[in-house]
Amino acid sequence: METRELRYFVAVAEELHFGRAAQRLGIAQPPLSRAILQLERRLGVALLERTSRTVTLTEAGAVLLREGRAALDAVDAAGRRTRRAALGGTGPGLVLVTKAGASGDLLSRLLDAYAAMPGAVAVDVVLCGIGEQERQLRDGRADVALLHRPFDSVTGFDTEELSVEGQVAILPAGHPLTGRAHLRMADVTALPGLPLPRWPGPDGAYPDGPGPEAHDSTQMYQLIALGRAAAILPESCRTHLRRDLAAVPVLDAPAVTTVIAWPPHSRSRALAGLVRAATGLVQHVP
Repeated sequence: METRELRYFVAVAEELHFGRAAQRLGIAQPPLSRAILQLERRLGVALLERTSRTVTLTEAGAVLLREGRAALDAVDAAGRRTRRAALGGTGPGLVLVTKAGASGDLLSRLLDAYAAMPGAVAVDVVLCGIGEQERQLRDGRADVALLHRPFDSVTGFDTEELSVEGQVAILPAGHPLTGRAHLRMADVTALPGLPLPRWPGPDGAYPDGPGPEAHDSTQMYQLIALGRAAAILPESCRTHLRRDLAAVPVLDAPAVTTVIAWPPHSRSRALAGLVRAATGLVQHVP
């Protein structure tokens, strides 16, 4: 398969409309239709089911959409990393991306440990919204990331585990449940008037549900303080918790594992040094 064919198919599969896909790609509709037919003949499977009014994905088409997106991301990432490498010393040595408000203490200790290593280079830290750190690592905007399982996917990355922690419920200060020693998931998800916030998906769209829309941790904390939402977050968020919020352990919430992740094909000595510094922090935890 050619990259061009994959881009054509992904556009049609996402739009589920040949006219809109052609407009998005900046080409005429007839050559787009021919390209998709040629791709189906080459693979020997039907990727789309077409009627006079609708276009839908077959099971094989859904697989190719998922795999095609990953392949195109890899191609785009290769281009970005190649251009960054050509900058030589004019750009940052490493770009590390992490979720804003998460793993603050761990990140600070990691940067200090790496800076003390011989040959350390500059590290440009990018703080981003929910789920964005994984996308930036996949598309080549970042060299390395701090990710959090089970919320972030680490498929396709090399990783090292750095910490495992429980989760807490974040509630408005003074709420009746803040006097409890611990809670369970059902206690939090059933709170009247305090639904969990809704976060945008990979396509930027918010899922349906009763909770308010949130795009970053600052907005989420404000909603909780106003009595409009509650949240379940890793225990480390207690470190910088606002005074108008309270945290209560949630016994049956899944544990959160923080990992340092990087592309498996990386040969960067600077990146290898940063990973060594990260694993050294784990080895020295009492």
